Amino acid sequence: MQMSTSRAVPVTLAEIARLAGVGRAAVSNWRRRHPSFPERIAGTDTNPQFSLADIEGWLRENKKLKKSAEREWLWPGFEALGGRDETGAAIAEVGRLLSGRVSDEGAGSREIRAEARELIERAVDLGQREGGMETFAFLLRRWLDVHVRQIATTPELLASLMAELALWAADRVAGDGPGISGGTTVMDPACGPGNLLLAAADAVRASGAGALTLLGSDRDAVLSSLADSRMALAENKGQKEKEWARVSVQAADSLRNDPFSGTRADIVLCNPPFNERDWGYEELATDARWSHGLPPRTEPELAWVQHCLAQLRPGGAAVLLLPPAVAARKAGRRIRGSLLRTGQLRAVVALPPGCAAPHSVSLHLWVLRMPTAGEGAPAGDRLLVADAASRFPRDPEEKWTPDWTAISAFVREAVAEADSPHAPAYVRQVPVIELLNDEVDLTPGRHIAPSPADTAPRLAEAWREFTGLTAKVNKSAKLLAALDLATAEADTPTATTVAELARAGALTLRSGQQPPEESIHAGPPPDDGIPLLTVPDLLVDGEPRSWLAHDTAAVGEAVIAEPGDIVVVGVARAFSAWVHEGPPTALGPQLHAVQVQPEQLDAWFLAGSLRAPANARQAGTHTTNSSRIDVRRLQIRQVPLSEQRRYGEAFRELTAFERLLRRSADLGTSLARDLGDELAAGRLAHQT
Repeated sequence: MQMSTSRAVPVTLAEIARLAGVGRAAVSNWRRRHPSFPERIAGTDTNPQFSLADIEGWLRENKKLKKSAEREWLWPGFEALGGRDETGAAIAEVGRLLSGRVSDEGAGSREIRAEARELIERAVDLGQREGGMETFAFLLRRWLDVHVRQIATTPELLASLMAELALWAADRVAGDGPGISGGTTVMDPACGPGNLLLAAADAVRASGAGALTLLGSDRDAVLSSLADSRMALAENKGQKEKEWARVSVQAADSLRNDPFSGTRADIVLCNPPFNERDWGYEELATDARWSHGLPPRTEPELAWVQHCLAQLRPGGAAVLLLPPAVAARKAGRRIRGSLLRTGQLRAVVALPPGCAAPHSVSLHLWVLRMPTAGEGAPAGDRLLVADAASRFPRDPEEKWTPDWTAISAFVREAVAEADSPHAPAYVRQVPVIELLNDEVDLTPGRHIAPSPADTAPRLAEAWREFTGLTAKVNKSAKLLAALDLATAEADTPTATTVAELARAGALTLRSGQQPPEESIHAGPPPDDGIPLLTVPDLLVDGEPRSWLAHDTAAVGEAVIAEPGDIVVVGVARAFSAWVHEGPPTALGPQLHAVQVQPEQLDAWFLAGSLRAPANARQAGTHTTNSSRIDVRRLQIRQVPLSEQRRYGEAFRELTAFERLLRRSADLGTSLARDLGDELAAGRLAHQT
């Protein structure tokens, strides 16, 4: 594939490495050894940018062009089109053309700039040769990765689980075997790029239902356009001989201007926007959808819950992904109570943190059902609660990713055994009357006692760890207590500062920076990701909550703390300094990386000296806890290297002691809480 474009598309060394299928070091070596290597067109000598066309030509001439993955060469051109919307619209156009639609009749279609047409044509040509759905999916995935902080999508495996739950709830109404009899209408009123609609289509088809109708809408015109193209490609690929589904995706704000008003669905799936205050509270105050009460201004999620219910026909089911606060916030208790009294809320499932954005919280799945006219009064009914968050606890000491096989199996068992007296652990049918109190708290963990069969081995393992920790604490304490501290006033050695040591070449000081928003990915980093540490992370638990892709320009420009470097926090409220011992980590604003010359400075001595509270007070810009610390002004005693190393060993031991104390305190608190629950439940065995 020969690049042909009238504009110079810039690429970085990291992007060239990915395109060529080699490491970044190899590209740097080519640049140094080959005089014919293209000159940079932008950037700096440290972080240069080159013309994509020039690079492709050079790789081809030097027989270094990667023969596979032609799609990789498409993406830099799309990324260079401009902003989020321009690139997304171009990708949607690729999908429409690959699906056979030659006119801009899809949802949210927008005018395509002339300079993007050539790129779109190349993408369509490649898709026709290598697979339209695969080419479109590649471009969409890259676009979503770049804008992950702006667009919250439903992971595919979670979307499949939500579709299964909706079918389960509808089956319970139909009572006539798997699937919904007759034709099935599926709706997503905040469809994004269409993950939930596609998952529902697969689930309904697998259940053996008849004709399928997919209805989606999103107020973001670009997202609705991308979803429309995905549906068209799925229809084009999956059903050559018969209609795959009747599809309609519209660009519209469903709460304010529902494009499917009057249409009723068998299944509604939704991952609505979280915590939005401007959802239409004033103009929708008298809307007929609020059959359970006007949602408070601060409860937009409950507006979406009632909107989804209003879209259901009798016997239909809805599943929504919601933040956990919706289950317990005081402002929404009346609506939650009404949902329980009418029997329309059937189940709440707490997912482990990390299943979807935001990854730091345990999101909930709410399963709702619109009763049929023949159903009896639900006054004595129950709510199914399932606590997958407790069933699959996240180890804070280890990197964790969702085990979707286990999570899905747990949820399937929970609903399959919903009416059985032998329900699995962490699952319970709670009588509605128990929930209708002053709080109406629907959080599953509030209503499920841990299983003794699970608790006993977990407590035993925790006690073993705690015993080992206390032994280490005692050992470390003895070593520190044995340090011989001088009682007489010692002569004060000459002090120097970080700035002076940097000028002398004894250390290098680099200050962290904020990477571009589009380059930051939320959640735990994959094996090929670079963790991004920020001051807010330190204020929570010290663990990075986002990451950068290893082969992007953002990593090339970031300040990376390598093992052995000293990390210094430059704000008073989180001030600290430590020797970094983890994987290479990108540092955000107000974090600094210090690299020492080992023949002049001992890293542990320097870190221990820098972190002294008195040192921070002297280097602070003012006296409040929000003040910044001028790291260059931090002072260090000037002592020989041998003396530094002696103090460095003491600082290292002190750091280990502090780490042991923190873990012991956390584990001890958890043990006391769990043991208290067991004793209160009367599980103390009789001694014989």
